[in-house]
Amino acid sequence: MPLKVYNTLTRTKEDFVPYVAGRVGMYVCGPTVYDHSHIGHAKSYLSFDVILRYLRFLGYKVLYVQNITDVGHLTDDADEGEDKIEKQSHQGKMHPMQLAEMYMRSYYEDMDTLGIMRADISPRASGHITEQIDLIKILIEKKLAYEVNGSVYFSIQAFKGYGKLSGRSVEEMEAGARVGVRSEKRHPADFALWKKAEGGHILRWSSPWGDGYPGWHIECSAMSMKYLGIPPDGGIDIHGGGIENQFPHHECEIAQSEGATGKQFVKYWLHHNMVTVDGVKMGKSLGNSISLKDAFKKWEPLVIRFFVLQSHYRSPLDFSDTAINSAAKGLEKLQNTIRSLRVQIDKNAPGGQVFINLAEYKQRFLEAMDDDFNTPQAIAVLFDLSHEVNSLLNADKLPEKEVLRQIDEFFREFGGGVLGIVPESIPVRQAAAPEEEALMNLLIELRAETRKQKLWDIADIIRDRLQHMGIILEDSKEGTRWKRISQ
Repeated sequence: MPLKVYNTLTRTKEDFVPYVAGRVGMYVCGPTVYDHSHIGHAKSYLSFDVILRYLRFLGYKVLYVQNITDVGHLTDDADEGEDKIEKQSHQGKMHPMQLAEMYMRSYYEDMDTLGIMRADISPRASGHITEQIDLIKILIEKKLAYEVNGSVYFSIQAFKGYGKLSGRSVEEMEAGARVGVRSEKRHPADFALWKKAEGGHILRWSSPWGDGYPGWHIECSAMSMKYLGIPPDGGIDIHGGGIENQFPHHECEIAQSEGATGKQFVKYWLHHNMVTVDGVKMGKSLGNSISLKDAFKKWEPLVIRFFVLQSHYRSPLDFSDTAINSAAKGLEKLQNTIRSLRVQIDKNAPGGQVFINLAEYKQRFLEAMDDDFNTPQAIAVLFDLSHEVNSLLNADKLPEKEVLRQIDEFFREFGGGVLGIVPESIPVRQAAAPEEEALMNLLIELRAETRKQKLWDIADIIRDRLQHMGIILEDSKEGTRWKRISQ
């Protein structure tokens, strides 16, 4: 079965055939570094991390480029407002580049913690101003852009293909344009390629149109084409990003890139879905944005990775304590089986002629990943194998040692190498100190008594307060068991 990917441009699953056989040019929109990374960043970059890992597993030589936006991302998608870096630097009373450097380091720290592979090239927008200016010059020469009052705008009416990614027409954009757009634009949906720097704006560069700074969209076109090229000698096989970037960001990238070169800009557009928190869209303005640094205080990074990959990259992900705690339990079960398997490998006990069809599990795993990188189905295969292995271990029916090694290698290769959820070493859970165990037993007894007296509110308070402290209670027929969420 060939690898199939869902192409947002055609709205269909297509066989993946790169421009150049055996090679893949992959570009993913990186972060705007004006704050710490949040759960939404985990969804985005974990999704493309697994895509990168699987392409390399299939034997492709992938050149992965992910930009850093350290200038030019305006607070308003209609080309109004401040540069986000500038705005935050004023609030923090530091130089914009100092702020960008600080949050860029924070971003990489968080991504490394999640086990996300770094890009081969990580270009910064501020380091490619010349390339952006040169691209704008070409667009002006081709009459696809115009200068007014020191700013340059792309004319969407001059590019026939504008709207093909998002499915929007120019007429719809004009009808839906907000009141009060800048009068200097010829069309309300025209977008900025270069912005005039007003007095006091720190991040500014010289240009043929005066001092200014680039618009949000032009950086990705300039940097992606510089490092990945254009057909037929190269090209961007995969361009990734969030579904919220489909319009206007990626639509604008297509217009300015194809307008300048006359060539297809991207072959396959891949968009991941968004993160909600308890069913509500996550956003700083709503006060429900969860930073990864805060999340790491509560859950193991591997649990967060596992939680994200349990949903398909094109599906929305609803973040809640209940959901991630459930993921922690599932991951623990998988790890327990693998840990037990590795213990048996280290023993010299002889095994019997027990057959496990690893070829079938491999086929199912590859079929899942070949179907537009279906990580939930791929994880289900790991659990099916884990269930079979666990049943044999519990029944004391051990395969031969070489078979055990092959099973372990399966988990390492597919669970570790491809999905990144099976570590090389799985630590053994540390036993609680006697005082801690006694205190927890007391709390469990108190909660049991409150439930017996039908004081449900008090019982829930005990459970919720413990969960907030990183301890969960698991009720079963045998009684209540406690454990730390990170274990």
